[in-house]
Amino acid sequence: MKMLTVLLLVCAATALTDAADCPSGWTQYSGRCFLYVPTAMRWGEAERNCQSQGGNLASVHSYNEYHFIQGMITSQTREYPETWIGGSDALERTWLWSDGSYFIFSNWCRGQPDNLFNQDCLLMNFTGKSSKTFGLTLQVVLMK
Repeated sequence: MKMLTVLLLVCAATALTDAADCPSGWTQYSGRCFLYVPTAMRWGEAERNCQSQGGNLASVHSYNEYHFIQGMITSQTREYPETWIGGSDALERTWLWSDGSYFIFSNWCRGQPDNLFNQDCLLMNFTGKSSKTFGLTLQVVLMK
């Protein structure tokens, strides 16, 4: 019984430590912290805003992480707004996340990214993901 109590205390302490790793208002998932910012901005402005807070626009590396981000946005907005995430092909046809990581998750909308009209950045729009131009102003998801 004492061993079970000790294990429960260790698990609780670990959970509290993990939760404390994110700044107030941020949500932790899979060792990273995420923040939905409802202020509309252009992609480049959004990335600079993220960097000023020690992060980047969100990168997505798994199906579960993608759905976590969707759920976080929906729980805060009660809707499905198009939202910038950190994908960019500023180097044409080479998609990278703004945090420097490579794409390993590719659950795109059918036919996306298609580079139609020289689209260079990624948004999440709850039917999947699609590419858009940098000039569009949307809400953002930060990650660190």
